[in-house]
Amino acid sequence: MKVTSEDESKGTVELFPETLDDLWHLSHIVAEGDIVYSKTTRRIQDTSGDLIRGDRGVKKTFTLGISVKNVSFHLFTGKLRIIGSIVSGPEEFVPLGSHHTIEAKLHTPITIKKERWSSYALKRIERAIEASKKLSAIIVVIEDDVADFGLMRQFGIEYYGPIMGNVSGKRIIDKNRKKNIEKFYEKIVDYINKFDNIQTIVLAGPGFFKNDFFKYLELKHKDLAKNTIIESTGSGGRVGINEVLKKGTVEKLATENRVAYEISAVDAILKEIAMNSPLVVYGKKQVHEAINMGAIEKLLVLDNLVRSENMEDSMDMVENMSGEVLVISSQHEGGKQLEALGGMAANLRYAIS
Repeated sequence: MKVTSEDESKGTVELFPETLDDLWHLSHIVAEGDIVYSKTTRRIQDTSGDLIRGDRGVKKTFTLGISVKNVSFHLFTGKLRIIGSIVSGPEEFVPLGSHHTIEAKLHTPITIKKERWSSYALKRIERAIEASKKLSAIIVVIEDDVADFGLMRQFGIEYYGPIMGNVSGKRIIDKNRKKNIEKFYEKIVDYINKFDNIQTIVLAGPGFFKNDFFKYLELKHKDLAKNTIIESTGSGGRVGINEVLKKGTVEKLATENRVAYEISAVDAILKEIAMNSPLVVYGKKQVHEAINMGAIEKLLVLDNLVRSENMEDSMDMVENMSGEVLVISSQHEGGKQLEALGGMAANLRYAIS
């Protein structure tokens, strides 16, 4: 994410999204009531004369401004849609007040105007800018002849695979076993190379297949081997990927990695709850009471609640009292666990009941 221009007097910031993560950040920066400006293309019919049958009109590109009513980010399609009514644009092409959807796109500037920029929104922009400088990581979990992949994104884990190797067991006589293993390994390498800018590979799983694959990388793909670390897990598949996250392996490699950090923070809350600690609260009522008492040391809020519960003022209050605020993505396991607690939880400085 880049900030290409800003005007404090007008309350506008122009942003340039460069990655899918940036679109996810934008989905939490843009809020109802904001004015969003972006280029759009519409097919305009010529109404000056008789309509010719089959005439589909002419494509026109221009800048529209809409008053935001709704924002939706679709994880699996990577599309960010901003829905609202048109407040500015060429009136000869688009009537003011009509409904329009802006589909935010990568490498296309988008301008956001707010009556007041909250510290939460500004910090979200800072996070997106900083994140673009951080390491990208992929977790590869191998169990026998099955490989699963977890691509680390700020909004959570994107799962890929599984890849099947069709490798026979050691006890079965198969003259092609070694060749099949190499084919399996090359499938994994090809899959890793599909993703751009992968700088860290966490190779995990039960048993010795991960170690054998690492030796293969050292022999045939030294460029990948030098960026690979090995981690043991008790399970394969997605369960194994989540084991790696809970261990904090990725967090040690890239301390600012949000997914690992957020899952670890939720896990710490759950442990405090399991021990009946008086220094933890969860649920909307209890958390808001603790905020008003100035008792919160660390606040965890599910990203979906930030707008719907009008949490920005409460989050600012916590930070003004030297507390820490962590917005948890709803797109990973930790977010789902926090949702089950009512969408918010907090560590306290002192017991309040």
